[in-house]
Parts: sequence; structure tokens; C-alpha cells
Amino acid sequence: MIKHASQVAVAQDEPMPAAEAVAPEEHIAPAPRVSVQAFCETVETAAAVQSAGEDRRLGKAHVKIQMGGATAAVEAYRSAPTPNVILIEAEARGDSILGRLDQLAEVCDAGTRVIVVGRINDVTLYRELTRRGVSDYLIAPVGTLDIVRSVCGLFSSPEAKPVGRIIAVVGAKGGVGASTVAHNIGWAIARDLALDSVVTDLDLAFGTAGLDYNQDPPQGIADAVFSPDRIDTAFIDRLLSKCTDHLSLLAAPATLDRVYDFGPEAFDSILDSMRSSIPCVVLDVPHLWSGWTKRLLVSADEILVVAGPDLANLRNAKNMVDLLRAARPNDHRPHYCLNQVGVPKRPEIAPGDFAKALEDEPLVIIPFEPQLFGTAANNGQMIAEVSSSHKTADMFRQMAQVLTGRAEAKRTRTGLLSPLLSNLMKR
Repeated sequence: MIKHASQVAVAQDEPMPAAEAVAPEEHIAPAPRVSVQAFCETVETAAAVQSAGEDRRLGKAHVKIQMGGATAAVEAYRSAPTPNVILIEAEARGDSILGRLDQLAEVCDAGTRVIVVGRINDVTLYRELTRRGVSDYLIAPVGTLDIVRSVCGLFSSPEAKPVGRIIAVVGAKGGVGASTVAHNIGWAIARDLALDSVVTDLDLAFGTAGLDYNQDPPQGIADAVFSPDRIDTAFIDRLLSKCTDHLSLLAAPATLDRVYDFGPEAFDSILDSMRSSIPCVVLDVPHLWSGWTKRLLVSADEILVVAGPDLANLRNAKNMVDLLRAARPNDHRPHYCLNQVGVPKRPEIAPGDFAKALEDEPLVIIPFEPQLFGTAANNGQMIAEVSSSHKTADMFRQMAQVLTGRAEAKRTRTGLLSPLLSNLMKR
């Protein structure tokens, strides 16, 4: 029944402010596999719920929409079990809302959680709703992220700090140094921000995280992905290789004794387990396009595309950013950075041309430093270990802050678009 649903805290003795859009840095943990049924009275609210159901954070939830409000809900559940979450839009006055909820309580299963969308901004009504066990009250008009935040918030502890931010790093092209960037960002998150972090090397055949961190763990990501029935927090914890006080590695086997073909959902249970207990997970995503790599990128909280300064990288980066923006309409756009910029005698596309084509400035521009990066790679060290005061180490610290929501991206416009790229821009 509704009376068994979790209750939200009582507000102060003043009207509640209308819902606002989520700030880009706000972290909303995804909802688990639950059923959500909405009973709307206006097409605007129905459209917001429909859009919320397509959001990546409700990707595992089954969302169904009906019209008719609380009256339709009462009739629907007289002979049918109730879902995990019921969302009801009520345009009537307070007494009518409470009466309908009392009727719904008579047919509602234990454990069902109820969200009410109304137009009355009154703290007395809010208290009456929470007293009856309503989990959340939203003031119309509501947006997509209002619905996402409310549903996802039902399944995360309000007093707990947000955990499980997933950061996916992928190269726009092979050989652009995306793995090196991912590993150094993970190091900066752990060392400079003191966040418990796990770097997950998803290039199972040729991954370099073990080499970069000077680790040779006997177990890693392959043991997890090939044993889906054993996945839980304790099992994942046994597979981790500790690099520093705050950094662990889920290493790739980097062997060719088997092939690594996976279905789209192969890594879901692994990431769900890590998300529940680890504040930050950095995914080193290999440069390939498959069902599981696309799913990982779309479902990540933050995305960083690493590109080199040539035309193929520009094309691929634009294609990736455009696709991910379309697939994640309620998230801020993916970040990108330029790597290996300034190779002597090599013609390069200017950062300003990238900015124009991608309609965004690069997060950082990492210069070509063969001595620095070569020394770090051969010694199994991070850039900050080789030279903590180097400007490139500062860039990794900056990216760590932005990707974890600790800082705003600082972007400055440079350069102009070459006429050679005009056709690419129009795509």
C-alpha cells in the first residue's frame, strides 16, 4: 500500500519552489530494473514522462503511460498488481487529491512508491501527502529531468553521498593515446582529489593499463565478464589490483588465447556492482564500434573523446559527439581533448577548426612530448610521477576536476575553420 512507501523529509513552513532544471554537474544515479506507470491528465506531463523514459538513467526501467489521472489509476489496479512506482498527475484541489490517494491506497500493493504531480504549491498539502506515504510531490509544469531525478531518487539513499560516477574515455581513432589519457586522469582523481577510484581496462586483448601502472595482477576484468553469475561487490573487490591508497585497477588480461566477443549487456552487471560501492570508475574504452562499446558510452555519466589533430580524427570525433548528443538529450554534451599536438613538420588541423566543427572548445590541448610520455610509459609511471610540476600533469588534474564535477570547464576560442572542412560541418 502507499502507506508503506518511503517518505521524503518535510519541507520548511513555506511554499515549495517550483522544480528547476538539473545543473550539468549534478549527479543522478541510475534507477534499477523497476516498473513505472504514469497516469497523466495533460499531454505536457505525458510528454515529459515519455522523454524521461528514454533517458539513459531510466534505461533499465519499464515506463508505461496512461491518461486519466488518479481516477484511472484506481480503476486500473482494482484487478491488477501495482508496479514499483506510480506517478499520478492531479490538477484538482487538495481535498480531491487526498481523497483519490486514499482510494488508491485500498488497491495498492505493499512497497509501491507514489509520485504526485500537482499544481498546488502549499506546504500543508505537501505534509498531508507525505503523511499518507507519498514519496515525492512535483509542482507542474515538470520537465524531463524533474521526472528522472524523482524516480531515480526513490532508489538511492538521500543521506548518502553520491557514488558510482562512471567516466568513459575513448579515442576518436586508434593510436591517439586515449588509454594514456584515461590512466593519467584516473591517477589524478585518486591522488589529487582523494577519491576512491577504479580504472577499468576494457581492451581485453591489448590493454596497457597493467603496464602503465606497473602491475601484473593474476585476475581482472576477464574473470568478471566470463563469470556473470558470480558478480557481486565482494567478487569484484577480489579482482581489483591496488595501485595507490585511493586507486585500484581492473586489468585486462592482454592475451590472445581466446577471442573477446560480447553482447551489448555483457558489462552491465559489472558496472552496476562497481557503481554501488566505488565513488569513481574510469573506463578505458577501446577504439571499436560494437553494441557493448556504444552501450557503455551512452550509459556513462561523463564522456571524454580523445582526438589527434588530423582530418580522420575530426570526422570521427564529430560523428561520435553528434551520436552521443542525440542518444543523451538530457545530459550535457561529451567533452573532448586534443592529444599529441605539435609534432614537428607534421601538418595539423588547428584546435580552432576542431572547435568550429564540433561546436565546442577542447577541454585541454595536450602537446606532443615524446620524452616525457616515453619515459613514463617505459617506467610504468604516470606523468605526475615523472614530473609533478609539468604543465601536462596540470592538464590531467584539470580534466579530473571537470569530469568528476569538481570544476567548470574553462574553454577559450582559438583559430578559424578551414574551408576544407565546410562540407564536414554541414553533416
